[in-house]
Amino acid sequence: ANMEDTVSLPVTFQDINRATENIKTSKHVTRTPLLRADPSRFGIEEEIELYFKMETMQTGGSFKIRGIVNQMENAPKEVKDGDRTLITMSAGNYRRSFAYMCKELNLKGHVLMPITAPQNRVDLIRNYGLHVQQMPSKELKSSVERYVSEQGMLYLHPFDDVNLIAGYGSIGLEILEDLKTVDIILVCCGGGGLLSGIASAIRYSDKGKGTRIIGVEPEGACTMYLSLKKGQPITKGDAKSIAGGLAPPFAGTNTYNIVSQFVDDVILVSDKEIIECVRIMYNNGLVVEPSGVAAFCALKSGKIGDIAGKRVVVTLSGGNVSPQELVELMNA
Repeated sequence: ANMEDTVSLPVTFQDINRATENIKTSKHVTRTPLLRADPSRFGIEEEIELYFKMETMQTGGSFKIRGIVNQMENAPKEVKDGDRTLITMSAGNYRRSFAYMCKELNLKGHVLMPITAPQNRVDLIRNYGLHVQQMPSKELKSSVERYVSEQGMLYLHPFDDVNLIAGYGSIGLEILEDLKTVDIILVCCGGGGLLSGIASAIRYSDKGKGTRIIGVEPEGACTMYLSLKKGQPITKGDAKSIAGGLAPPFAGTNTYNIVSQFVDDVILVSDKEIIECVRIMYNNGLVVEPSGVAAFCALKSGKIGDIAGKRVVVTLSGGNVSPQELVELMNA
C-alpha cells in the first residue's frame, strides 16, 4: 500500500512519534534491550540473524505500560485532577499496568473482572487501591457501558484505543533505531493492539518498507485471523488458549483496520507449541509467559517460510508467569 491509501487509518506517524516522546520522558517505561540470540540454542536450524525485543523486562513485566502511559497522558483534565474515574476491563497484563499507573499518578480507577479470575489477581489490583468488581464475562461489556453512561466514567479500552496503539508503536521505532533494517518481524496478537502499533511504526518509517510483518495467534483464539478471512472484525465467544492474554473474545476495529492494511500474514500456533516454547526460553535463561512466547513459536515451528540468511526480530511481549504456573508448564 502506498502512503496515500493510509491517510484514513486511525493512527498516524505523528501520533506514534508524539507517543514515543511521552514514553521517553516517562519514568515508568524502560527502553528494553534488543537481544542478539544464537538461533541454534533455541532450536532453530536455519542460519539467521535472530533478535529478541525484551518487553519481558519492561515495567510491570509486559509491553502494556507503554500504551497506558500514553493513554493517561492524553486523558482529559478532569481525569488527571481526580474528578473523573477511569474504568477498564481486561485479562492480565493490561489490568496490572493500568492499576499500577492509577496508583502512581493518583488517579481514580475502577476495574471489572470476570468471576473466573484467580483471587490473587483480584487482590493484586485491590492492593493498588482500585475498586474491583467481578461478574460473568458476558456482562463485562454492558457493565462498562452502564458506568460510562450513568456515572460519567471514562473507558480506557485494553487494546483498541488509538493512544494505546500509538504507544505500542514506540517498540517499532526502538527496533529500527537499533537495527536500521529488519527482514522479518514477528509479533504476538490478541486483540491486535501490539501488532497494529508495531506494524504502523515500521510501515510509516522509510526503513520499514521492505519488512515482512507477521502476527501470531493461538489456534483456539484466532480472532484476528478469522477477521482477516471474513474482511471485517469478528467476535469469537469461545476463544480459549493457554495464552490467556491472547484470547479476547473479539478483534478490535481500529486494530483490524491497521492489521489488514499493514500486516503481511497472521499465523496460528497450538497450545502445545506454546508450552514447549515457554520451556525452551526458560532453559535458555529467559522467563516468558505463554502469551509472550507465541511469536517465537511461529519461528520455532517452521511456519514462516523462507528465513535463511534473514534478520529476524521476535517480540517477547511479557514475562508475568508465577513460579507455580512455570512448574506446571515445565511438567506439562
